[in-house]
Amino acid sequence: QVQLVESGGGLVQAGGSLRLSCAASGRTFSSYAMGWFRQAPGKERKFVAAISWSGSTTYYADSVKGRFTSSRDNAKNTVYLQMNSLKPEDTAVYYCAASVLTIPTMIAAPDYWGQGTQVTVSS
Repeated sequence: QVQLVESGGGLVQAGGSLRLSCAASGRTFSSYAMGWFRQAPGKERKFVAAISWSGSTTYYADSVKGRFTSSRDNAKNTVYLQMNSLKPEDTAVYYCAASVLTIPTMIAAPDYWGQGTQVTVSS
């Protein structure tokens, strides 16, 4: 079992930045593909970013490319999402996710989810 705990959400003005963290339990964290999803009120949960187990490969949704960056520190069992140039449409609950398999598998059907952290961007 893997437990994921997000932190770092909050209220920020448009154009500002936030960094989300996701701390994972388990000694096999370094072998997991990790990712971020978000769900805005009344909308479906959508993929935001993914990072391979080594951190060498990342994928981003078109809506966040060039603004968001995912990274990980396997020594700290933590994955990060640096969010810059935030827009009001980025407002959502952000979820951390993990897969024991590949990034495509993680995007399609993660094995584990965090509880989410609220990000609110004011205009």
